[in-house]
Amino acid sequence: MPHDVSLISTIAIGFVLAFVLGFIASRFRLPPLVGYLLGGVLIGPFTPGFVADAGLAGQLAEIGVMLLMFGVGLHFSIGDLMAVRRIAVPGAIGQILIATAIGAVMTTLWGWSLGAGLVMGLSLSVASTVVLLKALEERNATGTANGRIAVGWLIVEDLAMVIALVLLPALAGALGGHAVADDHAAGSGNLILSLAWTLLKVTAFVLLVMFLGPRIMPWLLRQVARTGSRELFTLAVLAVALGIAFGSAALFGVSFALGAFFAGVVLSGSDLSHKAAANSLPLQDAFAVLFFVSVGMLFDPAVIIREPMALLGVLALILVGKSLAALGIVLVLGYPLSTALTVSAALAQIGEFSFILAGLGLAHGLLPQEGFSLILAAALLSIALNPLIFAVTERLTHWLQTRPRIKARWEDGRMGPMQRLQGDLEEARRQMEAKAAAHKTFSPEELVERFPLFAGLTPDQRETLILHFSTREAQPGERLIRAGDEADMIYFISSGQVEVAVAGHKLKIGAGGFFGEMALLSGEARSADVTALDFCKFLTLSRSDFHQLLRRYPDMRAQISALAAQRSEMNRQLFDEPAQNIGAAQN
Repeated sequence: MPHDVSLISTIAIGFVLAFVLGFIASRFRLPPLVGYLLGGVLIGPFTPGFVADAGLAGQLAEIGVMLLMFGVGLHFSIGDLMAVRRIAVPGAIGQILIATAIGAVMTTLWGWSLGAGLVMGLSLSVASTVVLLKALEERNATGTANGRIAVGWLIVEDLAMVIALVLLPALAGALGGHAVADDHAAGSGNLILSLAWTLLKVTAFVLLVMFLGPRIMPWLLRQVARTGSRELFTLAVLAVALGIAFGSAALFGVSFALGAFFAGVVLSGSDLSHKAAANSLPLQDAFAVLFFVSVGMLFDPAVIIREPMALLGVLALILVGKSLAALGIVLVLGYPLSTALTVSAALAQIGEFSFILAGLGLAHGLLPQEGFSLILAAALLSIALNPLIFAVTERLTHWLQTRPRIKARWEDGRMGPMQRLQGDLEEARRQMEAKAAAHKTFSPEELVERFPLFAGLTPDQRETLILHFSTREAQPGERLIRAGDEADMIYFISSGQVEVAVAGHKLKIGAGGFFGEMALLSGEARSADVTALDFCKFLTLSRSDFHQLLRRYPDMRAQISALAAQRSEMNRQLFDEPAQNIGAAQN
């Protein structure tokens, strides 16, 4: 070829193999993730045939990590986590400590260093949220109490791994790896100073992002969404995610992953977070696939032959050690056996955070290549076996329900904590609904039901229009417009009724109607008084938004202009005739 196409070939072959093997994996009722990892193995340096550019694959994987972490932050819910905090927080922390300790002891017996053991143990202690959500969705269990507990448990694990990603580089030198390249900390050789400097930078970054982010980013996203450009909105989401991630690394020395996570957290409070998630999902999925492919490239299949007993030990820790630890913790906390079984099945696998942490350990010289290959091999096997483990768990739960004595002892007799948790979940749901209602105007469908004027717009156009509306309420008798006032907005009546008084005549306009458009079209002062007759709710558009609406949607301009012309003619006649009440009318 006339020029270097290594980037194109890496992406193209990676996508093709990931698609083919992912499809085959799904046909065998396995998560497609297994196929993506195998695709990376086939183009890696440890297998014959085409070998992709490892450097390019690593950079593409870094983007994948950023977008994965952005997605985790975007879907992070303080309310959901607080609802299950009594079991998720102590349970996840306890299980991480137990699994890490077992991993460290196991690797010490293999002759590895303490640093390698800690990285191995931490990597094996955290399960894949992606795999869990897929398993729960297949069983329609995402919204159940047990499903919410499992998801909350893994969220706590994810947060713990975020902290580990921050601290590991600072502690690498003390643990026997490569010290952090930092003039103020690593150069001094003082572990306490290094750790303090790292925590100071991370704290400064978090405070800056969490203070300024919620005040700037949602507003910025809303302004972009008001343009109606889908590609510009998607670009804005990616700019926020990657820009904060890169800026955090360049200015504060924290990882790309941490910066992207907090970018997602900042946007999660926006009323456009769902739209941001939907628009960024295709790119997030694409680069996540490349991330898993690049991870597969680092896997040496020969480790299965070289270290079969070590692999069995790692797999046993994931499938048995973690599950039994979680089972015991849930039962000690007083929750039913069925909850303990669900959480145990959820933890019997490892995934994306394990790869990120293991890759960081590998980069800092803490984890040997053999350890990374063992983690990847165990991930492939545990993910493949996870559907079977969930199936066994379901059978055990069913068996439990058919044994009255066991059910009374391990289910009915342990419902106190579960009932409190269900109450917390219900309260979290009510708070979420109240928060959504406080920011809500109408959905695109409701907008058309209330205002047939907008029926000619597409759903995307209606969604953009909704972002331009402001809400207003009025008490009975409140004067909304006075004749002679400067025209500043148009009112659309959501509920209630208003009275328009002009030249001694009165006209009533109810829900679904609008008023205030005539002065905006003519540029003259208001010609009528408008008063609320009962409790009213309105959607309003400012002068500039109103004219932008008319420019963007000519058909709507024709309708509004025609009605304004009719009203103008009626007003002219009223000024020419003796004052009389023309009665109530509906618009």
